[in-house]
Amino acid sequence: MSGERLRVRAANLGKRFHRVHEKPMLLREAAMLFAGRRSRIDDLWAVRKVGFELAQGETLGVIGANGSGKSTLLALVAGTCFPTEGTVSTRGRIATLLTLGAGFHPDMTGEENIVASAALIGIPVDEARRLTKKIVDFAELDAAIDTPVRHYSSGMSGRLGFSVAINVSPDILVIDEIFAVGDIAFQAKCIHEIKQMQARGITMVFASQSPMFLADFCTRALWLEQGAVKMIGGAAEVGEAYHVSMTGTGMMDRMGSVLSH
Repeated sequence: MSGERLRVRAANLGKRFHRVHEKPMLLREAAMLFAGRRSRIDDLWAVRKVGFELAQGETLGVIGANGSGKSTLLALVAGTCFPTEGTVSTRGRIATLLTLGAGFHPDMTGEENIVASAALIGIPVDEARRLTKKIVDFAELDAAIDTPVRHYSSGMSGRLGFSVAINVSPDILVIDEIFAVGDIAFQAKCIHEIKQMQARGITMVFASQSPMFLADFCTRALWLEQGAVKMIGGAAEVGEAYHVSMTGTGMMDRMGSVLSH
């Protein structure tokens, strides 16, 4: 793959967390320390030995059941956590939406959070202020933009986060579960914008549990199972294999059954 077009490269990527099996109370912990004992701790590999490359304009869908490592992999790509082993490198400005409202300061207004979020990815304050109206209009938050974010609903926070992510001119867009953002009407607007960004050659990484989403929006897909790569390849092929694994039937079989009723 041409280095000039390469946007994301992950090699032997792994993230380990420590899992404590006992959460002792203060007095019990003191007694254990006095006796020379410790709570039992072992390692949990959320992601391990994951590798892929993404070129400019490609959209990678990451699919898997809850707990499979999707969110951790996206966080590694976004740079919001660091790998325990392996490497991940990106080229260009990254915009992310990993958790609704993540990164927003609850005591700051929506507008203040827009400027602060933009500054975190290197956008000058003056430019961020110029983008504010466009971001607010897309998020449909004109009446609440001067209100502290702590008073926002999860839907409002999600709309603001998505609007910031798509309007800061990213080269790479990383989003966890796009269908968690806003109501159905806003989701439709988000999907339209994603299609426009794809047409402009923006590289994207999405996490989803929907094989249909992969088939409709992604060029490639990566199926995670217990933190490891189960399958990687064309989005439709991976989505179909995942669907069969989860349901025992193919997507077209399922659609035919629904339509026949």
